[in-house]
Amino acid sequence: MRIKLTSVLVHNQDEALRFYTEVLGFVKKTEVPLGEHRWLTVVSPDDPDGCELVLEPDGHPAAKPWKEALVNDGIPYTSFAVEDVRAEFDRLRGLGVRFTQEPLQMGPVTTAVFDDTCGNLIQLAQAA
Repeated sequence: MRIKLTSVLVHNQDEALRFYTEVLGFVKKTEVPLGEHRWLTVVSPDDPDGCELVLEPDGHPAAKPWKEALVNDGIPYTSFAVEDVRAEFDRLRGLGVRFTQEPLQMGPVTTAVFDDTCGNLIQLAQAA
C-alpha cells in the first residue's frame, strides 16, 4: 500500500494553482473540468509519478470553519519535505510568502510554517 493522492482545501483553485506552481515550484499533473470546479492536481517536478496533491475546493460547509480553527491555533494543514528548510525559507520569503514560524530545530527535525494564501498553514520539514 502507498499514498497516491492527498488533498489541500483551497478557496480558489486558480489562485491555488498559481501559488503551488509559480511560487512553491510544483507542476500541474491533472486538470479535469467538473462543473464549476476541476479535478486539479500538482506533483513535485522531482517525482512526477509520485504522490499527487489535489487542490480541492473548500465549498463544503464544514471546511471553512475547520480551516479557520487550524490557522487560529497555528496548526499546519500538511507538511512538505525539503532538503534545506533555511534555504527554502529564504527563497520563499524573497517571493513574498508570509511565514508564521521561522525555521526552528526540534530534535532531529527542522521546520518552518507558511501561509499558502489559500486559507492554510503549510509546514516545511527537514530531517537531520
